[in-house]
Amino acid sequence: MSKVLVTGGAGFIGSNFARTALTETPHTVTVLDSLTYAGNSASLADLDPARFQFVRGSITDASLVDQLVADHDIVVHFAAESHNDNSLNDPSPFIQTNLVGTYELLQAVRRHDKRYHHISTDEVYGDLELDDPARFTETTPYNPSSPYSATKAGSDLLVRAWVRSFGVRATISNCSNNYGPRQHVEKFIPRQITNVIDGIRPKLYGAGANVRDWIHVDDHNSAVLRIIEAGQLGETYLIGADGEKDNKSVIELILTLMGQPADAYDHVNDRAGHDLRYAIDSTKLRTELGWTPRYRDFEAGLAATIEWYQANEAWWRPMKAATEANYAKAGQ
Repeated sequence: MSKVLVTGGAGFIGSNFARTALTETPHTVTVLDSLTYAGNSASLADLDPARFQFVRGSITDASLVDQLVADHDIVVHFAAESHNDNSLNDPSPFIQTNLVGTYELLQAVRRHDKRYHHISTDEVYGDLELDDPARFTETTPYNPSSPYSATKAGSDLLVRAWVRSFGVRATISNCSNNYGPRQHVEKFIPRQITNVIDGIRPKLYGAGANVRDWIHVDDHNSAVLRIIEAGQLGETYLIGADGEKDNKSVIELILTLMGQPADAYDHVNDRAGHDLRYAIDSTKLRTELGWTPRYRDFEAGLAATIEWYQANEAWWRPMKAATEANYAKAGQ
């Protein structure tokens, strides 16, 4: 049994990871989260207090980070500012959280010689052409296109430098777009689902040709656990489930699964710097560590996600009005 510190564990992927770790391992879990708008303590409300604790605080707080890291065996770093549009409006929180926060964690795990796993994104690689057969691999050059992806790329490089320069025992994973329960309603899939529930026509950026490589959050987290258990220190692993779908197809599938006409949505202006296509090649993870995704059928995973939002209105309702007001101001 290990004591696991999960940063950003009140957010979408982190809260689901805490649940996965408590269900599938004997470990205890501590979540550190500053509860920005993207964090939700309700996502952790029913976890076993005998094996779980929550600490409210920032990863930029060097003293708090040092204290917590010293008292744990493994650090899993999910905490990040992650909304592309927000990074275009104000990059400063992304600099603080994604770069300064990662630096503080790396310094702490270096001082106390703790195992560290760094969660990152495929957006650090930029984007691919829609008709390009290539997919991202661990050797794809970094080419970030927004303040969000640039700060995540920077944090990855900090980890690599601390591994090489100071011997930090770390691994990195870069994952494709996640979907599933407990995702903030500002994100593409839950926004469309909750709009349909509310009788609001979904919104599609531009023509909807942009492609994302979707993976269920539980598959992402099972891969992270596998990397922590068996991954080679200093290595990077790409996590993907072969889930490439264009945005138009996703929104039409949501509508169909929810009993609406497939074309019952509106087009809005595309956002600035909107990446064309992401695609992950997870061969290294699958061949070296033996991982495979459980949700190989995107439609089935999406149907289960819709059911969760339909059954858990009390979780997402408090944030819905403010989210839609922010989109309305941007004409989206």
